[in-house]
Amino acid sequence: MNLCPKRISELGHVVTGKTPPTGRREFFGGEYPFVTPTDLDYDHYYCRQTERTVTEEAKAALPRQFIPADSVMFTCIGATIGKCALAPAECLTNQQINSVVANEHTDSKFLYYLLCQNVNVVKGLGGGAATPIVNKSKFEEVQFLVPSLRDQQAISAILSAYDDLIENNRRRMALLEDAARQLYCEWFVRLRFPGHEHTRITNGVPEGWERKPVEELTSFLSRGIAPHYDDDAEGLVINQKCIRGGRLHLSLARHQSREFKPDRQVQHGDVLVNSTGEGTLGRVAQVLAPIDNCTVDTHVTIVRPAPGIGVHYFGQALMEWEPRFSTMGRGATNQTELSRGQIGDVQILVPRRSLVQQFEDVAASSFRQVWVLMEQNEKLRIARDLLLPRLMSGEIAV
Repeated sequence: MNLCPKRISELGHVVTGKTPPTGRREFFGGEYPFVTPTDLDYDHYYCRQTERTVTEEAKAALPRQFIPADSVMFTCIGATIGKCALAPAECLTNQQINSVVANEHTDSKFLYYLLCQNVNVVKGLGGGAATPIVNKSKFEEVQFLVPSLRDQQAISAILSAYDDLIENNRRRMALLEDAARQLYCEWFVRLRFPGHEHTRITNGVPEGWERKPVEELTSFLSRGIAPHYDDDAEGLVINQKCIRGGRLHLSLARHQSREFKPDRQVQHGDVLVNSTGEGTLGRVAQVLAPIDNCTVDTHVTIVRPAPGIGVHYFGQALMEWEPRFSTMGRGATNQTELSRGQIGDVQILVPRRSLVQQFEDVAASSFRQVWVLMEQNEKLRIARDLLLPRLMSGEIAV
């Protein structure tokens, strides 16, 4: 495989995004995704969900900043430099993202994988400033060794096969999780549970149910440890980045060597709540299977259901609190804290045990499948990441 040095500017047209005036309400809430670094991560593939969207009016006002489908979006400002994804459709990004619209000599998916492999090369151009910046001109001058278009397409076909499987598994996981969530809402929020027609409800509480504070329903409620990070250690520590979208992402956990007490070993059924700082405060995820030698750091609270409490019911009940947890922080900006006491004081409904068991029987099956799919995705990611540098270097022929 012949490799030729090429700058990013030779691989495509670079577009720096822009945020529409936030005071213009007619620019927001439309059909076009508005991508910001918050919507991206370091292992994204296509960015199919964004917090905000923009309208046709925004496109008319910022036509040069809109990018077509399959453009490669790369964060170039701040601590999130290197977050990268493909655009699933025509969209707009904010000014922290430089996007590359591949030219006729470049395969867009190959370019995505090329940038993923060379994140640290681009990061190094940001310098040691408090807010590192890789501006458009610097970004355009970054140079890589690039094969022919035919070889690019062959490489991207191999790697994208893994990511397509991962995306398909993610969709299946979302459907399974949504099914459990909808059943929870139907029975325990809308109160249309089996037998509800014959159950008296007083002040929103069905007969035989009661409201209890979370603290009374837990066997352990505490923050984690201050870890000793060590990439060669066997221990894992979960941080706030690992908890998003109602799911635990172990690929973002870090290795650490500090010993910790047995009660801080995360267990099946533990609910983890982000408890420090803005942005991620209040996010909730549940541990769906045992994880060896794993704990959480001091920014995350472990909320462990007591014996006899339905694990999946408890997890869904605290998921229901996530929007309110995010507003309960106390303290100065970026130093807000969601305390153990605040979480423990939250009250949730405790239904009849027989009804909870019915829910557990259904939800357990769904979440077992979710965990299997998560494990499959982790294996697919590992295989893809092993192939990536070897394919790019020509060590493996295509």
